[in-house]
Amino acid sequence: MREFSWRYFTLTGDIDAYLLYKRHEALMEDDEQQETEIKDVDVDET
Repeated sequence: MREFSWRYFTLTGDIDAYLLYKRHEALMEDDEQQETEIKDVDVDET
């Protein structure tokens, strides 16, 4: 989805495609941060 929305934006300049790209990017960062926090909790508990 990320690659598609970026490619569509670069070809058309459609702001909605750019916003979709940025939203996907933010969600991916949130997921990575949550995974890191879970790993930190697992390490602390052992």
